Amino acid sequence: MTTVRINASDAVSIETSALIIGVHTTPEGPRPAPGGEGLDQALDGRLAEILTTMGFTGKAQEIVKIPTFGALPAPVAVAVGLGDAPQAAPQAAPQDGPGDGYDLETLRRAAGAAVRSLAGTASATLALPARTAAEAEAVALGGLLGAYDFTRYRTGGDRRQPVGELTVLSGAAGAEEAVAHAATLADSVTLVRDLVNTPPSDLWPARFAEIAQETGLEAGLSVEVLDEVRLKEDGYGGIVGVGQGSVNPPRLVRVAYSHPEATRKVAFVGKGITFDSGGLSLKPSASMDWMKSDMGGAGAVFGALVAIARLGLRVNAVGYLCLAENMPSGSAQRPSDVLHTYSGKTVEVLDTDAEGRLVLIDGIARAAEDEPDVIIDVATLTGAQIVALGWRTAGVMANDDALREEIVRIAGEQGEGAWGMPLPAELRKGLDSAVADIANLQPERWGSMLAAGIFLREFVPAGVRWAHVDMAGPAFNKGEPHGYTPKGGTGALTRTLVAVAERYTGNGTSAQAV
Repeated sequence: MTTVRINASDAVSIETSALIIGVHTTPEGPRPAPGGEGLDQALDGRLAEILTTMGFTGKAQEIVKIPTFGALPAPVAVAVGLGDAPQAAPQAAPQDGPGDGYDLETLRRAAGAAVRSLAGTASATLALPARTAAEAEAVALGGLLGAYDFTRYRTGGDRRQPVGELTVLSGAAGAEEAVAHAATLADSVTLVRDLVNTPPSDLWPARFAEIAQETGLEAGLSVEVLDEVRLKEDGYGGIVGVGQGSVNPPRLVRVAYSHPEATRKVAFVGKGITFDSGGLSLKPSASMDWMKSDMGGAGAVFGALVAIARLGLRVNAVGYLCLAENMPSGSAQRPSDVLHTYSGKTVEVLDTDAEGRLVLIDGIARAAEDEPDVIIDVATLTGAQIVALGWRTAGVMANDDALREEIVRIAGEQGEGAWGMPLPAELRKGLDSAVADIANLQPERWGSMLAAGIFLREFVPAGVRWAHVDMAGPAFNKGEPHGYTPKGGTGALTRTLVAVAERYTGNGTSAQAV
């Protein structure tokens, strides 16, 4: 596990395996960003010349390694591009907060890319711009997330360990607390990434529930697990229906955190399909190999609750992990089956591969009984989300326009792409069923991400503020690593959910509740 600490020393005097500096693109060539001046001086003012000779321009996340030949205690310096300098970067230290000084996501991505390039190195010092607590936190968080690598199943000599220790250079007021906050967030994102990357042979619903109990109790959460018997007895027909085709029965896990001074409550509901074959409506094989990630929503909810508890936020928070394995067998639910859900409504199953919404509606209905101020469900729900918004941008739908836009804004502040989407009234008719209250799928493919949101909205009680986040693409990176995002599980939306909870405490960057 990579650790992080804060240090106010000069970059040229600190003992470290590698020194990381930021570099800007300018008309005159690459120039060091604040924090990198010491390296330039140690190299007799020739840093720009060296970088230019090596073809380095300073564009965002560009990386080059430079031997220091004894000019510094660090044997290697890593220059990472930050792109253009901030337009109105003040000469003095800027005010601490989003929008002042450096773009925080630029710093996160640069730190992540640089640290990732140093895998196998014992330590690294980040001399990136960190003149405020917010900038120091961004550098620390990006570095920690960039250090991540899932090595549990690798053997042999090519198993390089991530950087062991990171040091963030900053003398800003509040930087130590900000870096500690970053470490807590990174630990939770790492937890989620590990869960998503774990093969389904080692992460079935009951095992996920065991991990939630072990880790949740350690973090200070209360944990309640409903097994398949309780789920049937209590009428959770959506979760039971999806999970009945598997030898690994379903679970519903309730994790909760309370603070004695809290006056607000948030509820998060996560889709937790530990493997999705599509059921009897079988997926093509090419769409199945990464379906271990179909529990990414439940992972994000659990990771967020762990972080909320460890941060001691002045808020009450509850999370529901709707866990099932969607498999074809003689006991699997069939197209045309009718499910009796926890809300009391009935659902005709037209497609067993539209299963995520079936487990979520039970979780949403149960979460409403906790009388929260808001319910947010998070799910790898539809392939249509990827078609519409790509692999890095989640779709956000809500029964409240202000809530939808606030979640989009919060996600943007965290560097987690999100875009507000409508719930068009005309799509509701496509969900009509001839035999039940509603069908789980509309016959046409057009607007199917939105139709899924409309389906979920039908199970939200009147007067409850609710939002749905479809993150089918962002939860799993099938391409090459970028910034602080690894290949595989990303831990997407975990930090956004924590930030939402912080808005309800007044402890976040804005005291205004969502």
